[in-house]
Amino acid sequence: MKTLEQNNVETVNQFIESFWNQSEFDSVDRFLSDDYRELSYQSKEGLKRFAATILEAFPDKRYTVEEIIGQGEKVLVRMTVRGTHQGVFFGTAPTGNTIDVTLYRQYRVVDGRIAEHRGWIDMVTMWSQIRGN
Repeated sequence: MKTLEQNNVETVNQFIESFWNQSEFDSVDRFLSDDYRELSYQSKEGLKRFAATILEAFPDKRYTVEEIIGQGEKVLVRMTVRGTHQGVFFGTAPTGNTIDVTLYRQYRVVDGRIAEHRGWIDMVTMWSQIRGN
């Protein structure tokens, strides 16, 4: 039998694959709780808007889980996002440059659904890679 932590880690991994890698934005209905709290992008809709912005700017983007740790309801993830800047990103025209950026996500999983999310991304590195600095 799986532990709570194993189930929560599995839920988060499935969400990352479905939402971030497969761009199935409606999967939020399957993975996120009704009382979900979004602490980085303000709301479920804000999360979907940001993901759509990333997809438009980096259509070949791929998120890779480098490390994932579950402890009780909390799941911490260190990921890398890689892709090619092929669309407008926050007003910056496509450069064709590639990104390889580390990001961290903290999830809280309750009863098999993600109830809370907070994320951090290394935007300094991302912008320097986009601009080719």
